[in-house]
Amino acid sequence: MNYYIYNFITILFQILNLAILARVILSWVNINPDNPIIQVIYQITEPIMAPLRRYIPPIGMMDITPIVALLLLQLIENVLLSLLRG
Repeated sequence: MNYYIYNFITILFQILNLAILARVILSWVNINPDNPIIQVIYQITEPIMAPLRRYIPPIGMMDITPIVALLLLQLIENVLLSLLRG
């Protein structure tokens, strides 16, 4: 049973990480925000990014929220997986 939960958590966090990285890359190019794929990426990442943006100011013109989000996701994943092992 733990094997399936362990794999589910791992895959879930990989999807979240990829979605955040895709959002970063998409912010560098001018793509139509009405595109359904773009909307899905924003729907996945906005619940993670919006609360962080309230507390993390941009540094100059650079938004470091995705970096903090990736680090927090990694920390949460490691804690969850260690609880399952443990």
